[in-house]
Order: sequence, then C-alpha cells, then structure tokens
Amino acid sequence: MMTDKGPECAMAETVTVRARSLHSPVGDLTLFAEAGALVALEWGWVPDQTAGDPLLEDAVRQLHEYFDGRRRAFDLPLAPSGSAFERRVWAALCEIDFGTMLSYRELAEQVASVPRAIGRAVARNPLPILIPCHRVVGSDGALVGYSGGEGIETKRALLVLEGALAC
Repeated sequence: MMTDKGPECAMAETVTVRARSLHSPVGDLTLFAEAGALVALEWGWVPDQTAGDPLLEDAVRQLHEYFDGRRRAFDLPLAPSGSAFERRVWAALCEIDFGTMLSYRELAEQVASVPRAIGRAVARNPLPILIPCHRVVGSDGALVGYSGGEGIETKRALLVLEGALAC
C-alpha cells in the first residue's frame, strides 16, 4: 500500500525460537521450539539454550525415555514447516509403528505418490526421530537415505534400539 510518505512497511512480528540440547546415544541433539510447538531437531549442540522451558524440558524427558527403551511414541506438539505434500508424508511417517520398517515404495502407495518424491520429502523432515523417518528403507530392506548424525549408522542404531533390526 502506498501512502503520501512512500510505501507502507508492515513490521513482521518477532518470533522467539527457543533451543535445548541434550546428549543421546546417537550424538548431541538440539531441539528448537517456537509458538508452543517443536519446529526442528538437529544434530549438534548450541551454546545459547533456553533454560526451564516446559515444552523443551518435556521433549528432552521424552527423548531420554525413548533412548532408555521406556517410550515407544512421543506426545509432543510438532509444527514442522514444509509444503502440504511434505506435511502429508510426515504425517504418514508418524503412523509407522515403533519397531516397524516401511519401504519408500509402500509409503508412496499410502500417500498416492512415487518413491522419489517420498524420498525428497523424507529428507526434508525437520524433526527426525520425533517424526520417525529412520523407519523408511529401500524396497529390498536396505538402509538407505539418512542424513542425521552419522547417516546410515545412526539409522541402524535407531532401528536396533526399536528392535526392528538385530545388532
């Protein structure tokens, strides 16, 4: 909109992103939250962390329970940013049961797509582990396509933890 003083500038509302790191068997992880939901989980440690945030503390507790073998599903508000198609794929990932693996082809059939598109959407998952993309494997059961942590070795470790693979 133009005014007699020039273009009107709308100031964007400032969004505060909060972060909390934790040690895990698959490396250091950092959770990111904004507006009451988790928006990302990344490998690594951040120096500036939000202390005492109830959502982040609950997420850390649930992840520790998962890694200790005491939790099979997460109960956390998730708000991953992505296209409508990516969000549909990520929702389908959340339906894959703990300790179960599904092929890219099977997942593609579930969401009426093709494996290559599924692979791209899975690779863009901003909340690995919480949105369990590690449960997706090649058509022959091969462990393929994992970018978190140490790649395929991290995927293997998560699947062993869940009992989907033998050591």
